[in-house]
Amino acid sequence: MRYLTPDIPGIGGIIKETPEDFRVEEIPLYLPCGDGEHLYVEIEKRGIATLEAIRRLARQLKLQERDIGYAGLKDARGITRQTFSLPRIKPEEVSQLEIPGLRVLSANRHRNKLKTGHLAGNRFLLAVRSVQPDAAEQAGQVLAVLVRRGVPNLFGQQRYGIQGNSHLIGRALLAGNHKEAIDAIIGREEAVHDERWQAAIAAYHRGELAESLRLFPPGCRTERDLLQRLADRPDAHEKALHALNPRLRSLYLSAWQSALFDRIVMARLAEIDKVEAGDLAWKHANGACFLVTDPEQEAPRAAAFEISASGPLFGASMTYPAGEPLKREEEALATEGLTPAGPSSGWPGRMEGARRPLRVPLKDPVVSSEGETLFLGFSLPKGSYATAVLREVMKDR
Repeated sequence: MRYLTPDIPGIGGIIKETPEDFRVEEIPLYLPCGDGEHLYVEIEKRGIATLEAIRRLARQLKLQERDIGYAGLKDARGITRQTFSLPRIKPEEVSQLEIPGLRVLSANRHRNKLKTGHLAGNRFLLAVRSVQPDAAEQAGQVLAVLVRRGVPNLFGQQRYGIQGNSHLIGRALLAGNHKEAIDAIIGREEAVHDERWQAAIAAYHRGELAESLRLFPPGCRTERDLLQRLADRPDAHEKALHALNPRLRSLYLSAWQSALFDRIVMARLAEIDKVEAGDLAWKHANGACFLVTDPEQEAPRAAAFEISASGPLFGASMTYPAGEPLKREEEALATEGLTPAGPSSGWPGRMEGARRPLRVPLKDPVVSSEGETLFLGFSLPKGSYATAVLREVMKDR
């Protein structure tokens, strides 16, 4: 496995023995102004993913899920604090909510719905337990390198779902392979630990759909919805996929984009703080991109972390680089049987594509230890993942 800091040993250890070991807090892009029809509610959630929190809020407040706004997705790990916008809801209505796993911290009015991307970044506080005696020193050395050279902007395994295959579901959806998509959503026995869940997956692959539906745990909502539709028409895979929540479908397609982006990051890992001819350089000040024609001229700006090479989130309107960077991206698409034009049916609606920096800045790093526990604190821009930092510190991800 390749790392940006291969010469600094990993600290070992484990993370998230308890929810308190993994804390995330959104850094807002702006604060609610105090009036308007939308209520901005800051919520602390434990062990619940963002979309599940939205479901619970919608059910309790009698709202449509699509009307609830959020700035970024947070997975179910640990304790997270994030803001949701709720239309036409009074502060006293949310102050009285009693929803397992959710706690309301504040509620203030604003004029517009909170939209994806409307946050500056996230602050992380992590506890790594059972570490080696010199863990704090080694972690400090790694963080110093990441401050100087940047954090590889990997999506990482947590982007690919519980079974680690969300990108494969996205690829099947993109190709119009409906049965393959459902097979991947149901998944593989060896990818889960719950015995009843394993039995449900095995029954599905034997063609015993009713038995599979009976066995699937209640929390497997998507799988159960698909099986209910297949029960009457076992071969109607395309129609069964209509049961997919549109947000979930988008997440699968996004996971496919993420997997190809990660390949490009790993290919550039050794020189991630440099730009080359043909790159579309990302300006960290405003997210704009420009074509690099003279790498030597742009080298000081890359060293100052003003710019970074960018990589692809493939889609209909994405701008392509030139030279060697273009060749890498075309080769990545070719492995999926695609060209920049996309599938034969065209790129799906709303899959516009975008550029994303191959590295991001690490801010406000803090390292401390207590016995065999190491505490790490740092901030990352929106859309970047703490696991990219942990991967370098722990050397086991």
